[in-house]
Amino acid sequence: MTYNPTIHRRKSIRLQGYDYSQAGAYFITICTHDRMPLFGEIVDGVMVLNTAGQIVEKCWGAIPEHFPQVTLDEFVIMPNHVHGIITIGTNVGANDYLPLPSNETPRPLQHGTSRTIGSMVRGFKIGITRWFRANTDIHTVWQRNYYEHIIRNEDAYLKIAEYIQTNPQRWETDTYHV
Repeated sequence: MTYNPTIHRRKSIRLQGYDYSQAGAYFITICTHDRMPLFGEIVDGVMVLNTAGQIVEKCWGAIPEHFPQVTLDEFVIMPNHVHGIITIGTNVGANDYLPLPSNETPRPLQHGTSRTIGSMVRGFKIGITRWFRANTDIHTVWQRNYYEHIIRNEDAYLKIAEYIQTNPQRWETDTYHV
């Protein structure tokens, strides 16, 4: 079937006109394809990571190495999804400049997709997918897209952080439980 924009048009789930590279806190949920439990299991309300889950944990923790303006707050790896809070701060100093040829003055880093939440999630998903393809017979790891919520105040942040922390204890009633 050829591409037809009238029937193949996907509606974006992002907030229209919002700059996802701006400073702020974002609640992210990334699900596996068909909600397959690829990362371990819940035992007595505790998430027990398998090898793939340990790779997910390592890759999530490495996000700030690739995006120095980012800090990671609460996160949890569940059998078939990942929840986390990513906070984008403002860059100052060397991280705001591209590498320079000798004797050139610094120039600001151009805004684009390279510093957005979408870019961070894409890089994270690519890293995990590469590991799965090299080490397992699973080639489709992730559900298309991801969910995000812009955290607007401290009260919302605290509720989301508590939700993430207690997610394994609520696994049997979780909407992602299959």
